[in-house]
Amino acid sequence: MADNPNATLIETARRYLETLSDGERMLSQAEVQRFVRWCGADRPCAQLRGHEVANYAETLTGGVTDAAQRVETVRKFLAFAKKAGYTSTNLGTHLRLRKGASQVAGRAAGPIHEVQLSPEQKVALEAEIESLKTQRPKILQDIQHARADKDFRENAPLDAARERQAYLESRIRDLEATLAQAVVVEPQQASPGEAVEIGSTVHLRNLQTGADTIYTLVRPGEINAAQGRISFESPVGRALLQRRAGDEVEVAAPSGTLRFRVERVEG
Repeated sequence: MADNPNATLIETARRYLETLSDGERMLSQAEVQRFVRWCGADRPCAQLRGHEVANYAETLTGGVTDAAQRVETVRKFLAFAKKAGYTSTNLGTHLRLRKGASQVAGRAAGPIHEVQLSPEQKVALEAEIESLKTQRPKILQDIQHARADKDFRENAPLDAARERQAYLESRIRDLEATLAQAVVVEPQQASPGEAVEIGSTVHLRNLQTGADTIYTLVRPGEINAAQGRISFESPVGRALLQRRAGDEVEVAAPSGTLRFRVERVEG
């Protein structure tokens, strides 16, 4: 149960971000706070409705991969809000990219939106697509069984199955669009002691908290926040490029300026 059921969206976002590690917070806070501002930062979280969350996807710009990652960031925040008791349902199920929106996002980046992938990343995306497609028969079966209940007004199993189907098809479309625009490149490797480049693994010390963080700078198509793989185009990535062991860097974040020291650079 929430300690404050009337908590505003900005208060809920602050509590969510406090649960994350330094690295996860830097990757998530800009998008979470953008979502909160769009919905109304001072609104009680409990007043948020599914159709509002669904409409947020229409505001996302950039490439398909970037938009999908931004959607996933907000979904995690909304899942926290439900788990913590600030909302009665997980509103993240309403947030998904429509096919048309994804196409517009792709065009916004330019006539050709190239996605650079390593050979391993391309194989992983292809495997994920095949895995997702194998789930289609089971979801269709669940929908058919749920439809057997003629009372559609309160048919939660049918709604849940349709939500899973919508997410599945959206994810498949996004992955296929990414592969259609993919250019396979070999990952670059950095030698110990050299300046930070794409492919470098960087050991950082947070000069304010003393916490140690490890990031690997990769191309946008290879991002994996759970593994500390961040885009070289992100605020942290740009701040680290061409830096060497012993250098201190500053990263502007919504919560304030973060200061790090590069402890070690390795391939």
